[in-house]
Amino acid sequence: MTELDSAIRAAVSRRFEEEVGFLAALVRHPSDNPPGDCADHAAMTAALLEALGFVVERHPVPEAAVRACGMLSATNLIIRHRFGAGPVVALNAHGDVVAPGEGWSSDPYGAEIRDGRMYGRGAAVSKSDFATYAFALLALKETAAPLAGSVELHLTYDEETGGLIGPGLILAEGLSKPDYALSAGFAYNVTIAHNGCLHLDVTVRGKSAHAARPETGHDALEAATQILAALYAFRGGLADRVSAVPGIGHANLNVGLISGGINTNVVPDKVSFRIDRRMIPEERPEAVEQELCDLIANAAASLPGITVDVTQILVVRPMESLPGQDRLVAALTDAAEIVLGEIIGAEGTPIYCDARLYTERGIPTVLYGAGPRTMLEANGHRADENLAMADLKAATETVAIALTRLLQA
Repeated sequence: MTELDSAIRAAVSRRFEEEVGFLAALVRHPSDNPPGDCADHAAMTAALLEALGFVVERHPVPEAAVRACGMLSATNLIIRHRFGAGPVVALNAHGDVVAPGEGWSSDPYGAEIRDGRMYGRGAAVSKSDFATYAFALLALKETAAPLAGSVELHLTYDEETGGLIGPGLILAEGLSKPDYALSAGFAYNVTIAHNGCLHLDVTVRGKSAHAARPETGHDALEAATQILAALYAFRGGLADRVSAVPGIGHANLNVGLISGGINTNVVPDKVSFRIDRRMIPEERPEAVEQELCDLIANAAASLPGITVDVTQILVVRPMESLPGQDRLVAALTDAAEIVLGEIIGAEGTPIYCDARLYTERGIPTVLYGAGPRTMLEANGHRADENLAMADLKAATETVAIALTRLLQA
């Protein structure tokens, strides 16, 4: 551990009570997505960051773009700090969260701390990394770290709906052109790849008829069950499509939403359902979509009077490893060994997030931030989501020290 490492850790410790309060303020202010009315949370966050001495750029997302992704309002926040000539490292986290749901043991917006853990929606995913990244940068500023390069914070509000008007818009509009990127993650592992995702809406149409004479109609529900049976049979085979990236596992498929029918005594004339197809990094969305469309068409081909429409709702490409990613991994694993006293791993994750938007632009990216060893331990997207305050501190120190390795003068 160098003298600068020690100074950075001391700087994080001095402000840690303030960091906990900062995170608590973010958790107490709801930013559920849906409905995705997040501009107010961004305004509050910007004010808190300015109180810490940061210059905050506010980039309101145009209403048409917001509505197109099913949200009501969003503002992207960017902070830039230049230490000297050199590469730019972007730190990206999202402030939108899923709705709390039922089953909480305390107020989901209460930010209650019990046994060293903060409970609340967003405490771990990923309002925590608003705090991690801001206070890591603050520690570097306060220690006057002699670095060659710049650090940017990209704080966005649309990860739960795909990220296209958050980091996607920041990059598409040229508001930032980083050389490296770090996205929200957990403290005991560096994530180097993640799954992709394809959402398809399938609408099966037939012809309604009286239930007393079903043979005079064409039963859309009967057709849908035949298609669903084919999909579920196909899902079984996906267990054999295993990624070579540790931590990813195999490809998967889920039907999570279904609707249709007119009344109990009427043959259904329309049934719709939605497919969630998780893609491993080795798969390509275009080929995956075509495979599903062919399977659905073949399953319905023998059914008279039935038509099927398939519409793409969402496509998220897998995040892949890029040249230069090894520098990020080395910096973070070296820093984590100093802070945690252990060697952390580098592997993939079966979920998807904003990180792939950076890799799609050719920017080497990994996930790292505050949190336990797994999403399940944090109750991410479940009741009693929580974060150990010790992990928040450790991640803040680790990120700050890793930045000194990446931006060595």
